[in-house]
Amino acid sequence: MKIAIAGAGYIAAIHATAIQHAGAEVAAVVEKYPDKAEEFARRFGIPQQYRTVEELVEAGGVDALVIGTPNFLHAPQAICALTAGLPVMVEKPMAMDAAEGQRMADASTESGAILMVAHCWRFDADVLWLKQHAHQLGTIHRTKGYGVHTHWGPAGWFTRKDLAGGGALADMGIHALDTARFLLGDPQPVSVYARIATHYGSYDVDDTGILVVNWDNAAVSYIESGWWQPHSDGPEAATQLYGDQGFGQCFPTLLELPDRVRETVDTLRAPYPFPREEHCPQAMYDAQMNYFIGCVEHGDTPIPGWREGLVNMKIVDAAYESSRSGNVAVIQ
Repeated sequence: MKIAIAGAGYIAAIHATAIQHAGAEVAAVVEKYPDKAEEFARRFGIPQQYRTVEELVEAGGVDALVIGTPNFLHAPQAICALTAGLPVMVEKPMAMDAAEGQRMADASTESGAILMVAHCWRFDADVLWLKQHAHQLGTIHRTKGYGVHTHWGPAGWFTRKDLAGGGALADMGIHALDTARFLLGDPQPVSVYARIATHYGSYDVDDTGILVVNWDNAAVSYIESGWWQPHSDGPEAATQLYGDQGFGQCFPTLLELPDRVRETVDTLRAPYPFPREEHCPQAMYDAQMNYFIGCVEHGDTPIPGWREGLVNMKIVDAAYESSRSGNVAVIQ
């Protein structure tokens, strides 16, 4: 399979590595800056370079496109490729807002080309272990999750609203949000109450956020997002599940199952070390890419696809609206 990559930065390199690990070819790079494109092409042995997705589509010769560019490019690049019938995997967040996400979904539906959204934690070994064992917790009533950078934050386009759409919530909080939703079985959101602010930098996006999301299965999720925070109770995508039969969490990943007869708690631990050698391992992205390639080969609808990505965008939009108004935002 010949796969093109839009972008030549950090996440694009991770996806290029994953493509090669899958035995596919990184056949083209789309990057408007020639020096960045040439360096990326040398690093991964990429034969073709284009400045725009339009040039890529016109030239043809690839089977799919992976988009790892700044957020403001996600929708136009994806829509161009999808309209031409080219399958797409786009980085999270899928778009600048839900309206853009809907246009991407429409392009996928109209052309029949698949659109996957790279919510990578759905492919992590610890998260999948907790998902597999979560039924032992009974009915899960609430979750807590963290998408926080401590003592660090990004620069460049991440900190510009016109290029990123949002700040720490769109960048990091969405990881915690999607992980909680995945572990709950992808319920639909009903409402959001949020407090979002900028406390740690001079930019026009947020670096601090607290969300409370109500789901249609009666569960509620508490989500923290942030950059430059002095502390976080867990690493990226760390999630806690509170059920009526027990407690589960990721990072460290375990289940605590009370035995009320013996008045003890049995602990079932995931077979993975913590802290991990690398918290965001290449293996997680490799699994994600293998899944995307399989969907392209077999014409399967990916999960997470545009439906999952669009739900997350609606929650993010509602969170910003709630924080602006001071009220609960209802999600239609």
